[in-house]
Amino acid sequence: MNIKKFILLTAVLILFASCNSGDRGQLVGVKGKSWHPEKPYGMTLVPGGAFIMGKSDDDLAGVQDAPTKTATVRAFYMDETEITNSEYRQFVEWVRDSILRLKLAEMADLEGKTPGSGDIGEFAYKDADPEALNAYESYMQNTYGNEQRKINRDVDLIFDTADYPDELYAEVMDGMYLPLEESYNGQRTWDVKQFKFQYTYMDIQKAARNRNLKRSEVVIQQEVEVYPDTTAWIRDFAYSYNEPMHNDYFWHDAYGDYPVVGVSWKQAQAFCQWRTLYHNGYQKSKGSQPVNSYRLPSEAEWEYAARGGLQGASYPWGGPYTKNDRGCFMANFKPLRGDYAADQALYTVEADAYDPNDFNLYNMAGNVSEWVNGSYDPASYEYSSTINPNVNDPDNARKVVRGGSWKDVAYFLQVSSRDYEYADSARSYIGFRTVQDYMGTEVTKNAATN
Repeated sequence: MNIKKFILLTAVLILFASCNSGDRGQLVGVKGKSWHPEKPYGMTLVPGGAFIMGKSDDDLAGVQDAPTKTATVRAFYMDETEITNSEYRQFVEWVRDSILRLKLAEMADLEGKTPGSGDIGEFAYKDADPEALNAYESYMQNTYGNEQRKINRDVDLIFDTADYPDELYAEVMDGMYLPLEESYNGQRTWDVKQFKFQYTYMDIQKAARNRNLKRSEVVIQQEVEVYPDTTAWIRDFAYSYNEPMHNDYFWHDAYGDYPVVGVSWKQAQAFCQWRTLYHNGYQKSKGSQPVNSYRLPSEAEWEYAARGGLQGASYPWGGPYTKNDRGCFMANFKPLRGDYAADQALYTVEADAYDPNDFNLYNMAGNVSEWVNGSYDPASYEYSSTINPNVNDPDNARKVVRGGSWKDVAYFLQVSSRDYEYADSARSYIGFRTVQDYMGTEVTKNAATN
């Protein structure tokens, strides 16, 4: 072997060895970033496990829609409380500000205004690498098609009319309020019909059942008005004076920690999409891996969580009584005919009122009923799977609500009782809470007790 061939062979061997450095030529898999589970703020981990789902005692109402069956669910995180007015307002204001900034940037672009002049030009677009866009900017780009234009978020929005920088800014802002002839008491009122959130998602169930469909055929786009229907306080109760709740409940700070109501099933779904977008925007800014999506719980997950590890119980605290040993009611509901205040509350109470169940979840019975990600079918328990059971038919507009509310009798507070409302309906007694899948399968209730 001449010297040139020897040197070439040695170089190849060195290169080959460097490509396999550390694995000795063995199949060791691709090494990713180290990962540790992180409990989302305000949530608690519900360990997976098996439970007896359905009515464990007599079905006094004779509905016969919840026969007992053994089911198993995987571990997941769940909001400790119902989503509050304050939390939902964060969503509403984010959508409002997103639309405002886009309109201001469009106006500045149309008029040729640029930063530095102290007018609407301060809100002009910025050029940006699309890979560097944050959650807000990606949302605006994908939703409104503003290509690679970056919204200027470095300058605060101005809401005081006396501080508007110029007439163009005033024109944009005035367009977001109702006309003067539609306002009263001298108050400027937002045109909340313009507060719309657009999002896309993949219908994985549809894609799995129809493998020949194109990807574009299973990517669904939705647009939802996000402001709660505060008129529900009036419409839900004929010949009743509830105007104070209509006027103040959602926006006033006095009710900030109370559960949001007047939110439809579709709006609850939109909130979940936004919360995922918002959280992953932060994750991206830190170079961290994205989190699992926030979503509504399945009917089985909700009931499993409500039971708090108790098998065969009627209520989250056990049962079969709605009072404790001191004679105090354990939840916010209507204990007596016409007497809504016997439990110390007329309408809703704070989301963390009363004692939590053994999974540290508050108000899984009473206060407000809760939307779940399931369609109501009286026979669904008969044919649903026994592992992570979930029946959500897109063509069935009747969506399940669970837990009972401040205006319900005790029957609807039972962890096994089922009820429904239409997906586009908003009620003064229906709210929601969200869940997030736990990454991994080793956390189970069974393992925790062995």
